[in-house]
Amino acid sequence: MSTAIVLFAHGSRDPHWHRPIQAVAEAVARREPALAVRCAYLELSTPSLPDAVAELLACGSSHIRVFPVFLGVGKHAREDLPALMQALRAEHPTVQFELLPSAGESPALTELLAELALGKR
Repeated sequence: MSTAIVLFAHGSRDPHWHRPIQAVAEAVARREPALAVRCAYLELSTPSLPDAVAELLACGSSHIRVFPVFLGVGKHAREDLPALMQALRAEHPTVQFELLPSAGESPALTELLAELALGKR
């Protein structure tokens, strides 16, 4: 089974906004060079989640982990993303889709942000 990761974020018209998400993708690729990783966006940016998934499927991925890069767990994480995931599962029933918890739900990220706020990193 070929696993891939999609970093899913809100999106923005400002091209500078994408840099942190792309930096995470680059860090994932450095740590796991054999793992396919893509960025995808809900709105205002491309590629969309379905487009990123299509690209990964064309590369042979059969297990796609979707990591929501959201600090807050608002409507997009609670409603929009699960609906997108449901549609992807219906369209690609042989693919294993795994929706990970949002970044903001991670205790490790909370601790890292506290360290950054305190100037400890």
